[in-house]
Amino acid sequence: MRCLVTGAGGMLGTDLLARLPDAVALDRAALDLTDAGAVRDVVAAHRPDAVINCAAWTAVDDAEEHEAEALAINGTAVGSLADACRDAGARLVQISTDYVFPGHGPYAEDAPTAPINAYGRTKLAGERAALSYERAYVVRTAWLYGAHGPNFVATMARLAAERDTVDVVDDQRGQPTWTGDLAGRIVELLTADAPPGVYHGTNAGETTWYGLAREVFTLLGHDPDRVRPTTTDRFPRPAARPSNSVLEHGGWNRAGLPPLRDWREALRAAWPECRPGGL
Repeated sequence: MRCLVTGAGGMLGTDLLARLPDAVALDRAALDLTDAGAVRDVVAAHRPDAVINCAAWTAVDDAEEHEAEALAINGTAVGSLADACRDAGARLVQISTDYVFPGHGPYAEDAPTAPINAYGRTKLAGERAALSYERAYVVRTAWLYGAHGPNFVATMARLAAERDTVDVVDDQRGQPTWTGDLAGRIVELLTADAPPGVYHGTNAGETTWYGLAREVFTLLGHDPDRVRPTTTDRFPRPAARPSNSVLEHGGWNRAGLPPLRDWREALRAAWPECRPGGL
């Protein structure tokens, strides 16, 4: 299977390339996704079996003031990729987000979308652009962490070494997701030739940021009571956050694939890579 991976330098892109050693890796320097002509030419030149689009504007708060720029990457560029894939006969995998929902979950794959911030609106535009192509997959994910980029798990590990206590919000529920697990499942989705459509690519179970922080402290061998619960209003930010964006996983069962494992099990499996001093 010949794959082309955009956003190849990020956490998920790096883990995908580890599982797809023959894939064409394209980072921002190699391909400007906002250049529709360049997108068409690159896909036509490589003629992949599948394009996995991990590239995105992910600065959630900055998107509030720069929604047009975020939309160009998260929305319009996905339309260009869909057109290029259609011309090349390639499948498209578009990575999306729990932020397409307002935050009163849990949410099935076909639940109504209603984003409450600019980032979510731009990612929803990307979903719609992708799904205009009949051979496209949309994989929604959330709360990503991994060995190859900044993330909440790494931040908590750093703060554990720097502070006596850490205040973490306990009123936002979601699903911590290891990029290693998600990358493996995306590859399985393609090799199994699963039906196109929407899938929820999050580890099973649910917690809050506070619960995740406590788990990180425990794995570090620290007292988890050093993590103190607080509320979102203590940390005002430009973009509203969903209070419950837990995703259901019925799409995997319908495709004959099991949902991703529980988030605690995944975090323990990821720990040799993600802990301080890991790979």
